[in-house]
Amino acid sequence: MGSLSKQTDNYQLQETRLQEKLQDGTTRCHLCLWRCRLKHGQRGFCQAHVNRNGTLYNLSYGILSAIDISPVEEKPVRHFRPGTRVMSIGSYGCSFRCGGCHNLDISWGVDALDNLARGESTEAYVSPQQMVETALRHNVQGIAFTYSEPAVWLEYVLDVAELAKANGLYTVYVSNSFVTDEALEELAPYIDVLCSDIKSLDQEFYTDICRMAKVGDVLASIEKAHALGIHVETRTNIIPTRNDNLEMLRGIATWIHDHLGEDSPWHITRFFPAFKLAHLPATDSTTLWAVHDVARQAGLKNVYVYDDKGCDCAQENLPVAAYLDESEEAVHQVKKCHASCCGDEGILLKKYEVSDSPK
Repeated sequence: MGSLSKQTDNYQLQETRLQEKLQDGTTRCHLCLWRCRLKHGQRGFCQAHVNRNGTLYNLSYGILSAIDISPVEEKPVRHFRPGTRVMSIGSYGCSFRCGGCHNLDISWGVDALDNLARGESTEAYVSPQQMVETALRHNVQGIAFTYSEPAVWLEYVLDVAELAKANGLYTVYVSNSFVTDEALEELAPYIDVLCSDIKSLDQEFYTDICRMAKVGDVLASIEKAHALGIHVETRTNIIPTRNDNLEMLRGIATWIHDHLGEDSPWHITRFFPAFKLAHLPATDSTTLWAVHDVARQAGLKNVYVYDDKGCDCAQENLPVAAYLDESEEAVHQVKKCHASCCGDEGILLKKYEVSDSPK
């Protein structure tokens, strides 16, 4: 077993890896393309990064929402280490607000992240060393960062991925690709596979789930990952009446062919009703296979249709403690930041600080 050098035995905030301190006293985050500009006590759009006295910190470092073990093909990844098993892990917070999200409690993470900010969280904390040791103990061959956008958890992703690679495990990053070039450059040495959504080529679709998102920026991030040497596989969840126009989907296939190569895999998944899109029907098989056919006509050689699975969901996962070598009670003790930035109460947000002065 290789050297597991990064150790954070107790929960505490970690400085945001990519931040810029500005002259007006605010600090800008450069993890995703929101590039949030924050004052003391404020959180970014993802809710997972907080400004404490001019320094940005990752609030959710080491906090796990879900763990699961599955074939790597379920990520979906078909052209990297087929037949192997991967341990999927996720935290809380996301840069998007997708109307059909099946991981809503995880992706938005409102309750979990608010409890962390109040110093009242009982979510599981797993250090990078413990995470890699857990994966090795369960005899998997890789670790996948998934369930919500991993860019908002970048500090932990990097620490775990570096240890994973040192111990012979591969790494998979499941993303919406609304990430900065800076983040991708940090990730490239430690991430083997990017499994990225291309949700649509229609700008209105992206604006609806993230007012800052541009189709061109998402595509550019995917192409950047490919240029950095990361193995890329893409996925589109076909949602009736929202992104099921065959000519638009032909355009996605053509873009993949022209920018990632004719052999680059495209995964076409079935939509299942959820959240704000609960009124829509599930995608019918005829539509999925029609998309398959136009993709093949566009020259893609590896097009995969999933009638039975629409997302990398965590709804039916075993509890996190089931995978750890600890009791439920030990795993779910109250988490307060042990670092000096947060004071004796472990409070992280200005609005939760105790003060005798008027608000």
